Amino acid sequence: MLESLKSKIFLAVLLLSFSLSNAGQLEDEARSDYENYLGELFRYFHANPELSFVEFKTAARIARELESLGFDVTAGVGTTGVVAIMRNGKGPLVMMRADMDGLPVQERSSLPYASKVFQENSEGQVFPVMHACGHDVHMTSLIGSARRMVASKDTWSGTLMLVAQPAEEWKISGAKAMREDKIWERFGTPDYALAFHVAADIEAGKLFAPRNAAYSAVDSVDIIVPGIGAHGASPHRGRDPIVIASQIVMALQTLVSRELSPREPGVVTVGVFKAGNKRNVIGEEARLELTVRSDNEETRETLLTGIERIAVNIGRVAGLPEDRLPFVEMKGGVPVTANNEALVDRLTSRWGQEFGRDKLAQYERQGMGGEDFPFFTQAPYIPSVYFSVGGTPKENFLREAEGGAPVPSHHSPLFEIKPEPAVVSGIMATVSALRELMPVE
Repeated sequence: MLESLKSKIFLAVLLLSFSLSNAGQLEDEARSDYENYLGELFRYFHANPELSFVEFKTAARIARELESLGFDVTAGVGTTGVVAIMRNGKGPLVMMRADMDGLPVQERSSLPYASKVFQENSEGQVFPVMHACGHDVHMTSLIGSARRMVASKDTWSGTLMLVAQPAEEWKISGAKAMREDKIWERFGTPDYALAFHVAADIEAGKLFAPRNAAYSAVDSVDIIVPGIGAHGASPHRGRDPIVIASQIVMALQTLVSRELSPREPGVVTVGVFKAGNKRNVIGEEARLELTVRSDNEETRETLLTGIERIAVNIGRVAGLPEDRLPFVEMKGGVPVTANNEALVDRLTSRWGQEFGRDKLAQYERQGMGGEDFPFFTQAPYIPSVYFSVGGTPKENFLREAEGGAPVPSHHSPLFEIKPEPAVVSGIMATVSALRELMPVE
């Protein structure tokens, strides 16, 4: 009995030692790759950002990088998307996504490779462009992960699908475009799907994967409020759409505060209020433009139906006729980016064993940003994990806490990620996850 217990302990120690040794080797390889190749690639991506659906140079560079590694590469999927396939024996098909596009922001960081790019978008408008959300980190890590997977084919078995996706930022529609271009029908439906985002509010190099919503559902909603025009000096002869719309704005604030559980997150923000042309004229229309955020489908339905109910009935209270009541227009949105809990547990357990528990960040999501990644993972449902990789050095958080310069947020013209620890940790987490999901039989 005692000998059997000793054997089990010895085997466990041996396996842990082997795992830590492999983790150290993977980190060393990723760091060496960054110093000798990927660092220059990151600086290229950062200095040459492109807008949604016009990522032509970016996509071409990614395609060349993956083709040189032996992947079967198809470009132009969903306009500018890239799909790269590598088959390595029997096993599951696993997809890893990186987004490519930058933002219409003029960079004001102090980086020597700061973007100076101006670009025409797909509608013919010219904007400054910046990687103000870290997609340069995502693309560099994707290439770095591909290099590690190719160099270690004996550690995994199955089919690896790497996806470089357009238009996550501006129009948040690149994933949908790739689905409409029949990505699964053409290349196979993944058994698992992965993606990550670099996070400015997490310490550089740390990993975090929530067991629930990684990102919120986002819905864009317009409310059109008809009125009855009149002279501003005779308001009793009309129905003022500005007053009615103002009452709608205030009533909408009760949706979150009075119709959701106090522990259930939700956001209803009126970002645009348009009405009127002249100070002494009561016009015939006001328009409200809203962003609505939720973390599950039940809350999403509560908010969206509540918006319509409030708008229509405040119109009735104001005395508008039934054929001129306020109405709601849905302008598009994205579902909740919902992680598969069992898969999160599986991957974070592996990361903890392989890299040490201190590699995993203790973190609570602060905002309700959205992602179009769920267009890949719904209908059919694909078990997925969307994780975060920290991008800001610890000393920067300490400086901010002591009253120094604040850490710039995503989408800020001052946004600045520490690239090496972010890229290296992105590679480590991705390669480890892929090996976990595609084990050698």
